[in-house]
Amino acid sequence: MAQQMAQQKYIMALDQGTTSSRAIIYNAKAQKVVSVQQEFTQHFPQPGWVEHDATELYLCSLTVMQQALRQAKVKDEQISAIGITNQRETVVVWDKNSGEPVYNAIVWQCRRTADIAQSLIKNGKSQLIQEKTGLIPDAYFSATKIKWILDNVKDARRKAENGELLAGTIDTWLVWKLTNGKVHITDYTNASRTMLFNIHTLAWDNELLDMMNIPRSMLPEVKDSSCVYGMTDKDACGFSIPIASCIGDQQSALFGQGCFNKGEVKTTYGTGCFMLMNTGSTPIMSKNQLLTTIAISIDNQVQYALEGSVFMGGATIKWLRDQMGIIRTAHECDTLAESVPDSNGAVLVPAFTGLGTPYWDPYARGILVGLTRGVNKAHICRATLEAIAYQVNDMLLCMKEDAGISIKQVKVDGGASVSNVMMQFQADILNKPVFRPKNVETTALGAAFCAGLATGFWHSKEEILDIWKVDKIFMPAIAQSQRERQYAQWKRAVERSKGWIEQ
Repeated sequence: MAQQMAQQKYIMALDQGTTSSRAIIYNAKAQKVVSVQQEFTQHFPQPGWVEHDATELYLCSLTVMQQALRQAKVKDEQISAIGITNQRETVVVWDKNSGEPVYNAIVWQCRRTADIAQSLIKNGKSQLIQEKTGLIPDAYFSATKIKWILDNVKDARRKAENGELLAGTIDTWLVWKLTNGKVHITDYTNASRTMLFNIHTLAWDNELLDMMNIPRSMLPEVKDSSCVYGMTDKDACGFSIPIASCIGDQQSALFGQGCFNKGEVKTTYGTGCFMLMNTGSTPIMSKNQLLTTIAISIDNQVQYALEGSVFMGGATIKWLRDQMGIIRTAHECDTLAESVPDSNGAVLVPAFTGLGTPYWDPYARGILVGLTRGVNKAHICRATLEAIAYQVNDMLLCMKEDAGISIKQVKVDGGASVSNVMMQFQADILNKPVFRPKNVETTALGAAFCAGLATGFWHSKEEILDIWKVDKIFMPAIAQSQRERQYAQWKRAVERSKGWIEQ
């Protein structure tokens, strides 16, 4: 048995999220052997600004990988490959000679560049940007963040124009660091989130680069989501293993859920909430403020997706815990919410960093309305979970109309999807069955699957579908009249939150 263990092969996934990095080692049945997670510092230098120290983020990621290898007691050669999945849109700009970031990573949640995005809209660039990238001009995406760094960090623009600076989303930064500066790449899914990548020609777009005044020399080479990019550098990180996947976290969850076919939908409940529908080999341009994005690229075959993005999902529960002190743990939010039949008229709109799909209002702010003296903390917990579910419903209604496809069910994953009370309300408000898998950590699993396919650890999508198992199905259980009444109340509350800080 000891000899068999010594010869056994594994896959490692690095799930680099918004608040933590996690390394998971899987066996051939996609069962978790070891999981190590570590949080890193969140920086909020001004209201609406969010940053990470890119070096701390890398060291945190490296630490969890090293610890996972030690805990699993496996050698480098037993890890078939590393698959990386990452928070998207967050961007790092660094000096390619010293390897030092010129500024903190600007996080996808950060709203400092809202004025840059608004100027693009006012100058009539929205249609051009959407036609080329599938995106809507917004501070959410990487392009405005790179531009801000070049415009505001001393000497950054001069160095960039001299070819001395590199830029990339977090996958690019991690691969560059792990290979000790040998590989500067990204994959199609991450590139499609920058607002600089043409999703039809599958190349960085010169017109968009000129519009944002970003030198092409800063940007990485773009490759498939599932292929070997290079080896980790033994001197830099202590192990030598092929890196065989990079994929944005939401696309990774779509793949990890086995949504390989047109019309299949998943929602991930992480820091934010993200709904993606696989639309196959053809991009569908949204008429309802959804995003068109690249779902995955394997063997030079690109699949597209429609996506809705909600900025405050699980982060809203964290706000209740850390800022408001109403709960001590996320589970306590569930317990309190289950202790009352409804929110007693309270409606929370968690627009703490603006509103995403389908409103795209960076000037919206969070509100809690409908309060009476009868509202207690249990009702506020219930309103918090309902707010997450309402935002998901906003996305599904848009997706259904844009795609013209009847959606039979929604697969769910992510940390907050373990909440039975929220998933039941989600099924009620969507009026669709909600399928939760046994493994809700499908973001990491998707990266593992991509890396495994690239190295022959797994041989086909069919093999992956055999691994996916359902844990619980939540069926809608309220009357249509109640559903319509509650959703109308949500829409009224959203209207009151919009444009709150606009001058």
